Amino acid sequence: MRILALESFYGGSHKAFIDGWMANSEHQFKLLSYPATKWKWRMRHSAASFAEEINQLDESFDLIFCTDMINLAELRGLLSPSLIDLPVVLYMHENQLTYPDPTATERDYHFAFTNIVSCLAADEIWFNSGYHRDVFIAAVGEFLQRMPDRQLRHAPERIADCSRVEYPGVDEPAASDESTSGPVKILWAARWEHDKAPGLLFEGMRLLAQGNLDFRLNVVGQTFENQPEIFERARTEFADRIDQWGFVESREAYLHLLAACDLVVSTAAHEFFGIAVVEAIAAGCYPVLPNRLAYPEIAARLLPEGPQEVLYEGTPEALAARIFDLSSQSPPPWQDSERTGILRSRASAFFWTHRAKEMDARLRQLV
Repeated sequence: MRILALESFYGGSHKAFIDGWMANSEHQFKLLSYPATKWKWRMRHSAASFAEEINQLDESFDLIFCTDMINLAELRGLLSPSLIDLPVVLYMHENQLTYPDPTATERDYHFAFTNIVSCLAADEIWFNSGYHRDVFIAAVGEFLQRMPDRQLRHAPERIADCSRVEYPGVDEPAASDESTSGPVKILWAARWEHDKAPGLLFEGMRLLAQGNLDFRLNVVGQTFENQPEIFERARTEFADRIDQWGFVESREAYLHLLAACDLVVSTAAHEFFGIAVVEAIAAGCYPVLPNRLAYPEIAARLLPEGPQEVLYEGTPEALAARIFDLSSQSPPPWQDSERTGILRSRASAFFWTHRAKEMDARLRQLV
């Protein structure tokens, strides 16, 4: 099959997703994309810009695949008659209805409504977790009820009927022969922004230090000019414990770092899947995850017999207590080859070699 893929924000997890799928898919993809900058402009112009490009193509396609940073209704209205009836799958990496923005005095609901209309225009909507699907559909209903009239009361039901969960994939890591002896090596890998709750991480690390746990700290991820000041303060406070700090430029170096770490910690207050966490687990890190967002869902898939062992209740005290508890086990789980082997084996369900096959098969069914 020939798939026309549209990515109006080709960077970060969006880029990793479409690149990973195309590299492992049995289908033929033609990708049209725009740089991952100026996200509001991308959402406003991409439908018209893509339609202009698509209508000039002298190619045939079986299906269109696009992501949430587009107004799909506008796109379908602007396509030439020969293309307008192609089935369209919309992938929801995130949404503009539930994203927390502490700096805004009033949310710009134009973008939220764009997401809703795009879902209504899609033949099928794929969410990157069951958690994301459920919170979005609930938020759609609450949002529309606040409108003055014509509240589209059946929209949540229509969106639910067209929705399914398709987890993103990760690349299969090479087998690791890294030693796990010595201080526990803790990894935090996320965008350096407020919604990843870095303050929770550093307060938890402070409690570990006060409790005399011997640990090393690796804080990595995409950084920004106006990053929260808490990072610089923490860099000074934990200077004698830091192994890696900031963005890792080389993919090879990043994979080596994952293989060298024992624990991967998330403190996210907002996240719909957690690619970096799943990737670290697949590389051999033992997870410590907040009992919220998509993490209970992921933990249940990795540890169906006892997901609570890797979950904590979302406070610095609970985070530190969970790490102390795991460290006190003999041996700690990251030194138990049987336990880490089971985790890595179950994480293989998220490898692109598996995920691409499942998504490929769904596209065949749709066409």
